[in-house]
Amino acid sequence: MSNHLADSLSPYLRQHADNPVDWYPWGEAALDKARREDKPIFLSIGYSACHWCHVMAHESFEDSATAAFLNSHFVSIKVDREQRPDLDSLYMSVVVALTGQGGWPMSVFLTPSLQPFYGGTYFPPRPAHGLPGFRELLEALASAWQQRHAEIVQESAHLAAQLVEQTRRQEPQGAYDAVSLNAVTRTLVHSYDWQDGGWGTHPKFPQPMLLEYLLRRHLSGDPQALAPVVHALHAMRRGGMYDVVGGGFARYSTDSTWLVPHFEKMLYDNAQLTAIYLHAWQVNGEPAFRRVVEETLAFVARELSSPEGGFYSSLDADSEGQEGKFYVWDPAELRGVLGDEAEFFEYAYGIRASGNWEGRIVLQRQASDAGLADRFALTRAQVQQKLADCHALLLARRLSRVPPATDDKILTGWNGLMLAVFAEAGAAFDDPGLVARAARNADFLLTALSPGGALRHAWRAGQTGEEVFLEDYAALILGLLALYQADFNPRWFQQAERLAAQMLERFSDPDGGFFDTPADAPTVLMRPKDLQDNATPSGNALAAQALLKLAAFSGKHAYRASAEACLRLAGSAAERYPFAYGAWLSAADLALGAIHQVAIIGDLSDPRTHALLARVRARHRPNLVLAASGLPPAPGSPPLLEQRSMLAGKPTAHVCTDFVCQFPVTHPEELARQL
Repeated sequence: MSNHLADSLSPYLRQHADNPVDWYPWGEAALDKARREDKPIFLSIGYSACHWCHVMAHESFEDSATAAFLNSHFVSIKVDREQRPDLDSLYMSVVVALTGQGGWPMSVFLTPSLQPFYGGTYFPPRPAHGLPGFRELLEALASAWQQRHAEIVQESAHLAAQLVEQTRRQEPQGAYDAVSLNAVTRTLVHSYDWQDGGWGTHPKFPQPMLLEYLLRRHLSGDPQALAPVVHALHAMRRGGMYDVVGGGFARYSTDSTWLVPHFEKMLYDNAQLTAIYLHAWQVNGEPAFRRVVEETLAFVARELSSPEGGFYSSLDADSEGQEGKFYVWDPAELRGVLGDEAEFFEYAYGIRASGNWEGRIVLQRQASDAGLADRFALTRAQVQQKLADCHALLLARRLSRVPPATDDKILTGWNGLMLAVFAEAGAAFDDPGLVARAARNADFLLTALSPGGALRHAWRAGQTGEEVFLEDYAALILGLLALYQADFNPRWFQQAERLAAQMLERFSDPDGGFFDTPADAPTVLMRPKDLQDNATPSGNALAAQALLKLAAFSGKHAYRASAEACLRLAGSAAERYPFAYGAWLSAADLALGAIHQVAIIGDLSDPRTHALLARVRARHRPNLVLAASGLPPAPGSPPLLEQRSMLAGKPTAHVCTDFVCQFPVTHPEELARQL
């Protein structure tokens, strides 16, 4: 018999619907059962693409004896961390406090009043690696609950009170200034791994938020900030963590050289990494960076896009029960697929008969384009064409394999990140198809994920959850503003302002910044306000960026005041711990830098208008907002367009910097000088 997960919105929960464990989703039914029966709660938090979540499920949750013991002594609740980031953040802080580290699967034991008393991550079925066996742990905790009930309740209440007090003690960290940003830049440059790229050893994470910040500092005039960005992007694009055959990035590298990834592909990683490759291409024109953008957006369109217009959450690491099987190769298969091009390809990728990972091959470039051109008497263009042809043949073969499972729920915040990338790439590449895909995504988010005009966090197969979070509002606002600057449809600006008004009303903290949950949401222990970036940017950091941009479009000081109050939450903390505050650093750079406001008045179909827009878009300008319209401006257009005119009937650009305007111009060269 199935448990209580079969009708869940989350594919991760549905994967456990046939476990013998009597799982409940988080909700009143489970919580009421724990209270009525005075049983402790076993809370298991994971996500669909998590390899070790699947391992623990197979070892313990599919075991009938373990399930029987759980069902007898505990109320078991399964949570998808992607659907409930609030619960994940809350109880992860407990696990880190208790054990010094966190991760997934997360295993937390709670009293019926939801106060934690024990926690950890993965537990093997039998004692190993210094960890207790899961069944052994369950027996010990069940016995303790019976014999030391009052003591456990008291200790858990004390732990919960400490957690609440720690959150309440969050003091403003002071404002950012140029000196502190320069100090952070020096820290990042000096700690950079100039051998393999990135920061740290292994596992190695790509750190797109820090790369974005460094690129911003380069554009602000720092002579040292660009080199780590370019070095890291070249190191990662060679392959391994980056999928050279099909495009897209895996979650992280298990080694220091970006070779062997943890093979799941997450929407949020691909959004953030595609963005930094796009922006770096706009700065230095490196063709390889543009190829990464084009290949990754093609991957998202092919494998992470729903028919309705949304973007799916992830692809699993495993297929046919093996991690990475979908992505790796053996030499004989490569030769069979590539035929006469095998010698060229094997030299390009340093293919060895013994493989480079567990006897198989993870593709990572070894020979440069120049080296291939010299060895095979080709031009650089011919080298690139041969590689593209080989990749296409391998992709066709790979698509005939059994694919990894897709987590097909659609999350507003993650979609907002990817929406911005499609819009920005469409504008930068002058590609209407990319802009149209972004517009379709925005329309889906504003309709399917906004029933009755109320934004929601998650959607799957026509069903929306009840929850919504700060990151959903902030990321979607930023995505809509990027889309407005790509097609100048005032609907997107209007919706961004509508969402900003709701965000300010529902999430604002009187002490500054925003809570992660709305005021009308049920509260577990405390109302969360997580300031640090994780795999995705902090909701508060995104909100600060969104409000600063809205202030530039609208001239409304209230937006900027809210953003500045938000930024004071993380000032000195970001200087001390930049790896946890990358998105905040970019928000601070935006707040401290001169913001350029460009309003272009002219028929959007006029080639002269297009020439002015192209000049603005010719490079990455993160501290610039762009509005455009014919005369008169369409209803609902940004106030930045108000009272603007055309000179001598020609399309005209109006450039203002920090609300001080220059003389209107009609020639692209004049516009370039003003920028």
